[in-house]
Amino acid sequence: MTEDRFRPGATVRTVHHDPPHHTRLPRYARGKTGTVVEPEGPAPLADLRAQGVDDAPREQVYAVRFAARELWGEGDHHVVLDLFESYLEER
Repeated sequence: MTEDRFRPGATVRTVHHDPPHHTRLPRYARGKTGTVVEPEGPAPLADLRAQGVDDAPREQVYAVRFAARELWGEGDHHVVLDLFESYLEER
C-alpha cells in the first residue's frame, strides 16, 4: 500500500471542474478549501463505476471538513464530505 497523499490537518482545495458525466464531488464543494480529517481507505472511483467501468481504479477516500461559510457563504457549522483523492489539490 502506498503512503497517503494527504495527512490529517492538511489544507486542501477541491478541483473546480464540471465533467459531462457523474461525479461524487458535489457542485457546491467544487473549488472550495477544506481540511483533511482522516483517510478512510481506498475505494473504486465512483465516477468511472457510474460509466460502467467494472474494474475502476481504487483511490484513497478522505474525510474533508469544510466551513459552511466556505461552501454557501453563511453558517457557523461545518460539513464533512468523503472525497476521492483525485478531487483534491494541495493548498
